[in-house]
Amino acid sequence: MRRGPVTRAVVLVAAVVLIAPLVAGCRLGPDYQPPEMELPQMWRQVAPAGESSANVAWWDLFQDSALRQLIQIALAENKDLAIAAARIDESRAVYGFTRADQFPVVNLGIDATRGRSSAQLPPGTGDTTNIFVGRIDAAYEVDLWGKFRRSTEAARAEMMQSELARQTVILSLVGDVAASYFTLLDLDNELAIAKDTLEARRESTRIISARFEHGVVSKLDVHQAEIQESIAAATIPQLERQIVETEDRIQILLGQFPGDVTRGRTLAEQVLPPEIPAGLTSDLLRRRPDVLASEQALVAANARIGVAEAQRYPFIGLTAAAGAASDDLSRITHGGAGLWSIGGALLQPLFNFGKNKRRVEIAEAQTRQALYAYEASVQQAFREVEDALAAVRTSRERAEVLDRQVVAARAALVLSQARYDQGVTSYLEVLIQQTTAFDAELGASQAHRDQLASIVGLYSSLGGGWVIAEPGAVAPTEAAEPSH
Repeated sequence: MRRGPVTRAVVLVAAVVLIAPLVAGCRLGPDYQPPEMELPQMWRQVAPAGESSANVAWWDLFQDSALRQLIQIALAENKDLAIAAARIDESRAVYGFTRADQFPVVNLGIDATRGRSSAQLPPGTGDTTNIFVGRIDAAYEVDLWGKFRRSTEAARAEMMQSELARQTVILSLVGDVAASYFTLLDLDNELAIAKDTLEARRESTRIISARFEHGVVSKLDVHQAEIQESIAAATIPQLERQIVETEDRIQILLGQFPGDVTRGRTLAEQVLPPEIPAGLTSDLLRRRPDVLASEQALVAANARIGVAEAQRYPFIGLTAAAGAASDDLSRITHGGAGLWSIGGALLQPLFNFGKNKRRVEIAEAQTRQALYAYEASVQQAFREVEDALAAVRTSRERAEVLDRQVVAARAALVLSQARYDQGVTSYLEVLIQQTTAFDAELGASQAHRDQLASIVGLYSSLGGGWVIAEPGAVAPTEAAEPSH
């Protein structure tokens, strides 16, 4: 069966499209090798043995349904997290865009031209002519030295880096919501303490004023009682302002406008999780998304060395075109209308005053920077875990001490009040004990908040238990493509 010009054109271009990618050569530049770092074999702070509890949805351990709901809303609505997700979409598109450079470009062109030539110029006919052309063009730059494959490798690493950046945002977001929630519960508790103290001091002022009217105590005692009452009263609006500010901060984390925040358990009712195993030190590098993201930045920088080196060597470009042309559209598929061309070009950089060499040096320097940044991120991760372990231990000890202080301060206040009522001591002793008891109760509340916050900080520093890859996402360990 005889093929027409259009059929032959399509066959010719298709052959170039299919065969061209097969002539790709090697890949220049170093293949990525994970950095070797001598890591600590154990945690400096004493930590319980066992698998890290960061491998679970840790916020459920607090058994507070309101906290769980707030975190779910934040994960669905937070704007910073939405931005991070959009950046993933962008990086995936960039990856696909970059990868397309490895393949030929094929275009379909259809031209129609009508014109009249001058009768005073050769051939001097002055006739009106029509030209109809249909063609398929293909162009391909042979990836002899792996320039496009290394670019794809870098883009792939950056795509993984954006996914890990989203996970880092999740890590920070959940920690911020939980810590802010416990701060809110502490402020609620402090406000309740201040209001109870204010009521007690108002009653004390009333009793002392009655005693003054009966000539039992001096006016000084009345003024001192009024001062203590004012101290408690002044604390209340300050705490109310802080509650509003904390609620607004939480609502913004939830991706919503400022407003009230639903509470669950009170601060005193919060269930402290069991002691948290920190896991093996080597596991930290696989759990921390910021460390993994830093490594992907190193993968991308390393791949760009190959891109820069490939530009120092010759490159080959192939082109092909096939189609048909005629002065009559109805005869464009007839015999004799076909046209085709195929060609190649070789270009070798000769003199550019060291630009290509400097491009390699730039890429190598950027790779060293990425390596140092990765090593710094590893060190920072270990520091944060050690600090968090210390915070968990010391905050627990501090809360226990302050709880004992509250018990002692309340007992001392009762005794000093009884001594004052019996006329054994002055009201100054009562004032001192009132101040001590009030401060102790506020301090104990803050200590329990800090204890809960330290647990949140430890989970965050361990990489959290909520970093889950999306279906179909590429695992970080697969970011670097194997060399050919």
